[in-house]
Amino acid sequence: MTGEAVNPKAYPLADAQLTITILDLIQQATNYKQLKKGANEATKTLNRGISEFVVMAADKEPLEILLHLPLLAEDKNVPYMFVPSKQGRACGVTRPVISCSVSSNEGSQLKSQIEQLKGAIEKLLT
Repeated sequence: MTGEAVNPKAYPLADAQLTITILDLIQQATNYKQLKKGANEATKTLNRGISEFVVMAADKEPLEILLHLPLLAEDKNVPYMFVPSKQGRACGVTRPVISCSVSSNEGSQLKSQIEQLKGAIEKLLT
């Protein structure tokens, strides 16, 4: 990760340890086909009510094209988090991914990990 200044609008920003946990969970969600990549897909999952949590990249320029997602996530009571970098490798693609949404799935093996991460995000926001 770089030590560049991150846009102050990118709040809440995950620390290094939480970023690793989030990217690991995103990678697992990719394997279980529970990940939607991109701002448009994340918006769709929020509107449909199937999003567990939303992750956004803080190094996007301009950041304003992402800032509708926190508002929508708060309306739908879905936790959201910014990570410092828009690496696409965690999402299973080579292109940079500016946001993604982990969607809910009945009987998923990721349920307990998603709940743990939601708890960590809630603690950070309070």
